[in-house]
Amino acid sequence: MFGKRTGLGMLRYKEQARIRSFGELRELWREDIKVNQGFWRPGAQALIMYRLGVWQMGLRSRVIRGIVGRLYRFLHVVVRNYYGIELSAKAQIGRRMFIVHQSGIVLHPQLVAGDDCVIRQGVTLGFTDLARGRRMVGQRGPVMGSRVEIGAGAVIVGPITIGDDVKIGPNAVVMRSVPAGSVVTAPAARVMSPPPKGGEDVGPGPKIERAEDGIVSHARQG
Repeated sequence: MFGKRTGLGMLRYKEQARIRSFGELRELWREDIKVNQGFWRPGAQALIMYRLGVWQMGLRSRVIRGIVGRLYRFLHVVVRNYYGIELSAKAQIGRRMFIVHQSGIVLHPQLVAGDDCVIRQGVTLGFTDLARGRRMVGQRGPVMGSRVEIGAGAVIVGPITIGDDVKIGPNAVVMRSVPAGSVVTAPAARVMSPPPKGGEDVGPGPKIERAEDGIVSHARQG
């Protein structure tokens, strides 16, 4: 979708992410409110704040830009501190993003996201500090395509590309690019034996293996 991360494809997408008029801003607000199921939903208010910040950066009048900029910064603090959604106007976000729930959401200023993406609580889209000490040039945050769905608690970091129609499961940690149409899941949970009661030695006990599809298999040791 974007071509090379530092090439013409990404530059063209960033150009499209700009808001050139108040009428376009109102249309984006209308879409965000509808997709996020009402004005009073945290996702809708976070995106209203975000779109306002993007719009004010393109205003020609320094006076109006200063006034709207102060309003944006105030709303940014409110959304971050009250709803737990950190979203900078420097990010490049497409249309109709759905933020399903609030709290613990961090979207890096260099994030690029396409249209119709879904984000749930506890999601981090940022950059890794593994390269600390080296000068990082160009894109540092993830570049996502359209219709990407991200489960609760997922972490996507680094200058990687997530293709169109990718589904990322809860608590997955993604540090490599993902091709379009893929499904990414975290390792399955393991069920452990309970500790002995009262300090009694109850022997080896049953070995409880990995639960799959809601079924736990028991195998007696010894």
